[in-house]
Amino acid sequence: MGLRDWWSWWNGEGATPNANPGSSVGPGFSPGAPDGVEVLTPEPAVQQRMAAIVPSPWDGWVPGWSSPLWSNMGGNFDVTVDTAWAALDLNASVTSSMPPYMMRGGQVLSPRSWLTNPDPSIYTSWAEFAKQLMWDYQLGEAFVLPMARTADNLPFRFRVIPPHLINVEMSDGRRVYNLGVLDITDDVLHIRYKSRTDTARGMGPLESGRNRLIAAGLLARYASEIAEGGGVPKYVLEVDQRLNKAQADELLEQWWASRMANIGQPWKPAVLSGGAKARPLQLSPEQMTLTELSKWNESRIAVLLGVPPVLLGLPSGGDSMTYKNVDSLFDYHHRAGIKPKVTMVMQALSGWALPRGQIVELNHDEYTRPGLLERATADEKFIAMGALTSEQVATMERFAGDAAVESLTGIGGS
Repeated sequence: MGLRDWWSWWNGEGATPNANPGSSVGPGFSPGAPDGVEVLTPEPAVQQRMAAIVPSPWDGWVPGWSSPLWSNMGGNFDVTVDTAWAALDLNASVTSSMPPYMMRGGQVLSPRSWLTNPDPSIYTSWAEFAKQLMWDYQLGEAFVLPMARTADNLPFRFRVIPPHLINVEMSDGRRVYNLGVLDITDDVLHIRYKSRTDTARGMGPLESGRNRLIAAGLLARYASEIAEGGGVPKYVLEVDQRLNKAQADELLEQWWASRMANIGQPWKPAVLSGGAKARPLQLSPEQMTLTELSKWNESRIAVLLGVPPVLLGLPSGGDSMTYKNVDSLFDYHHRAGIKPKVTMVMQALSGWALPRGQIVELNHDEYTRPGLLERATADEKFIAMGALTSEQVATMERFAGDAAVESLTGIGGS
């Protein structure tokens, strides 16, 4: 079965390959595929989405046991913490918004068609492909498979494959790749965030911060419970005399009955007798250091992903973000957080899909360019020294002309 046939099967077209014969495990037991996955395809008449691939039992699987859930494996732990999601999304979104271009020996080359859209059958643009690629890469590894090749065997149509669909093993000191039963070792591009020669898979920064992710999730859950009123008692019942357990229970029941009688009428007070008083108890999250601990923990998660915490609305040493230092902040984010990742990914993609000596780079000018006043001051000096003309400055500042449109979007004007 070829790669395109596999994708046709994955999209719910045609019969399931390598169907498993009947099993003797348990009455009425229907095993899944021999590799431990099965395809759940909607009815053809109502199919509106891609077929779902889920773990399934196999021959010898004990009846009544549940099959493992991929959602509990490494691929989805990032989505459980909103700070990690925000940082991943910021890096991937900023990167995907940068127009790509090709270089060789310092000269800009005419772009290949895949720099506009690597696979129009599944992506709307290069930006969608780049965002998926960078998102997976930040989680530890990204896989790219060719759908078609040129006459000189270079990929010209390709797509990102979810990591959990690909099995990677070390064999005789090299990595062997399988997509289901299909050997894709000679085709796949495997870009690893952190790589070791004795480890098949890539490792991402969040793996070292797994405890922080767990803590952030627990803190968020606890804060939610507090907000809902279940985490901290709202009142303390006080009396002037010492009560035994039976008397205390009776007072509590009296208070509760009075409160329950006013359900739907929260403005009506509860009534207590015997000199009992209800004192509101307010233990703020700050008093329990919950807020400070949560902010610190989330800031460290952002730093792990190379994002200045202030860009996610998190504190960073008490410094205020002003208009003047925003530009410096974006420049720092690009230099320290985005550029190293982009360089690794684009070099790997270029070496796989382009002839030797050619490389894809991303134009980061729009993200890191200074403010208008600062640019105007610099432009004025360049004009005064004769380095630039006013027309060139107008083009650089995108005031008019097709060149201005091209410099902004990476696409020639009409």
